[in-house]
Order: sequence, then structure tokens, then C-alpha cells
Amino acid sequence: MELMKLEIVTPNGVIFDDEVKQVTVPGGEGEFGILAGHATVVSLLDTGVISIERKDNRVVSVAVNGGYVKVDEEKTLCMVDGAVALSGDDTNLAKAISEAKELLEKAQSSSTTIAAAISKVESIKK
Repeated sequence: MELMKLEIVTPNGVIFDDEVKQVTVPGGEGEFGILAGHATVVSLLDTGVISIERKDNRVVSVAVNGGYVKVDEEKTLCMVDGAVALSGDDTNLAKAISEAKELLEKAQSSSTTIAAAISKVESIKK
């Protein structure tokens, strides 16, 4: 499978920068998937979870509280207000999930969107 570059940037710096197989983002009009060679698009990101399939087939999730995504055939760039990576061992994962839930609850989105994002975050630990 062809790879593409994914970069996730917050005001505090880059939190993800690697080649990936695919990424699913919480777009302003709903969730959508991105593969290498995707048509160029710029979209709002809503509060939710970015799911990343890495080149080694591991799936990494990142909770975000909104921003923008710019996609072209070679690269996807997510510029977000806040983000928490949801991976690591059980101790770090529990802390990350707690931080992600706090980030999502503070987001200025509809309560339905926030509840769906928190549900997705909680399902990661199972």
C-alpha cells in the first residue's frame, strides 16, 4: 500500500510526523478517510478522534478539539487547537485517556459531538 506523510501540529508544536497508510479525521461535515493520492481538500476539523494506520499496521489515535486539515496527494497536514495522543502502556494510556476526555469536554462543540468523541476515546482502553 502506498504511504503518505501525516503531520499533526498544535500551537505547542508537532505531535505527529511520519508516513502512514491512512488516516480518518473528524471533518466539519462528518468523519472521512484519507489515503495516499487523495484529491486536494481543505476542511474544518470538529472535536473528535483522528485514527492513524501506521506503516507497521498499528493504529494510533489522537483526540483533538478542532482545527483544520489540508490534504494533497502527497501529504496531510492537521492544524489543531489541542491534541492528546492515545497510545503507550496501560499506565500512560490511562493518563492520556483522562487528559483527552478533559480536552474534549472543554471543546466548544455540540454536546452530541463531544459525547461521541468521549465514547470513542473510552473504547480505546478496551
